[in-house]
Amino acid sequence: MTGAESPHPLSSRLRSLRPAAFGADPAGERWARIRRSPNFSDGSFQNPVGARTRPSGGSMIEFAKIYFRKEARARRSPIGVVPVHPTTLDDLAKPPASGLRLTWIGHSSVLAEIDGRRVLFDPVWGERCSPFSFAGPKRLHPVPAPLADLGPVDVVVISHDHYDHLDLPSIRALASTDTVFAVPLGVGAHLERWGVPADRLRELDWNESTEVAGIRLTATPARHFCGRGLRNQQHTLWASWAVAGPEHRIYHSGDTGYFPGFKDIGAEHGPFDATMIQIGAYSEYWPDIHMTPAEGMRAHRDLQGDRPSGVMLPIHWGTFNLAPHPWAEPGEGTVAAAAAAGASVALPRPGEPFEPTGAGVPSELWWRAVAPVPAEGWTTAGGASSPEVAPTA
Repeated sequence: MTGAESPHPLSSRLRSLRPAAFGADPAGERWARIRRSPNFSDGSFQNPVGARTRPSGGSMIEFAKIYFRKEARARRSPIGVVPVHPTTLDDLAKPPASGLRLTWIGHSSVLAEIDGRRVLFDPVWGERCSPFSFAGPKRLHPVPAPLADLGPVDVVVISHDHYDHLDLPSIRALASTDTVFAVPLGVGAHLERWGVPADRLRELDWNESTEVAGIRLTATPARHFCGRGLRNQQHTLWASWAVAGPEHRIYHSGDTGYFPGFKDIGAEHGPFDATMIQIGAYSEYWPDIHMTPAEGMRAHRDLQGDRPSGVMLPIHWGTFNLAPHPWAEPGEGTVAAAAAAGASVALPRPGEPFEPTGAGVPSELWWRAVAPVPAEGWTTAGGASSPEVAPTA
């Protein structure tokens, strides 16, 4: 096989019959570049440290028993209407006074306004994070604002190609705009199939950077995996992202397990005014690829050089049911971890813009109003039991 050939034995006719949501396989010069990557060996991309990506054997059976247990299932969803911020578009119409503003759309989707530019991370406006419209994890709250009404976006940043981060309907809608797409190596094949012109793609390996509209975007390592189709061959890279403007710096973790490399990323690209850190969809059955809230806070501290600086925005929770833990647990765990670390954490409702370096970072524990109450009751950040009771509808 030469460097420019496709690694996939399917005929071009069979590949053309594959559902559009599965995307496309890297081929040609893109495949040759993947094979040259220092992060690619033995036929697949490799993690910075070893990682188990899914339950197997007996652990899969144990996981299934826990996941489908009736009582546990009831705790994995809100019991009322999730309070989405009602004035997102009106708030975004005013420029941020500090020059930096973040709007958590839900899950890992964040609109970052940084030094006069707009960066949209992992836009997922679809109703399900799935290749199918009739099956798969369904959104637990509506999007706070229509994608088309957000206004111009300078660059869309994708962390990896899983369905809850790379959403076909959202990418097709954005493909009709003038935005640039910054993606990990190999992911560009999906976007080109969905209508994104090659000249609007910035496809990066770890530790490579690109400049768009005066801001610098660097793909940094993460500990995760990839895959959209029936086969998972690890031929598209996953990444976290460091973004630097003239005055501010931010970081988006994508999906990742904890690993020592956060310290190196912080030393090279930080400290950050704000970090957006994955703290949901964790499980003892896949401990290497998603962080718990405590691990997420540890990563935030590593990125800041172990100093209590910057604001952490917890992401990858609250919007889709993707793991066995209770729906509200990631929020509660983040509050407790922040208190223990003496760190600043932002707790916005979906769609609530805030300025990490300004006054009034959101701090209300809004999820408690619509979450099943734990058997031991709510705990405050200091660990004391609270008798608050959520509504029954």
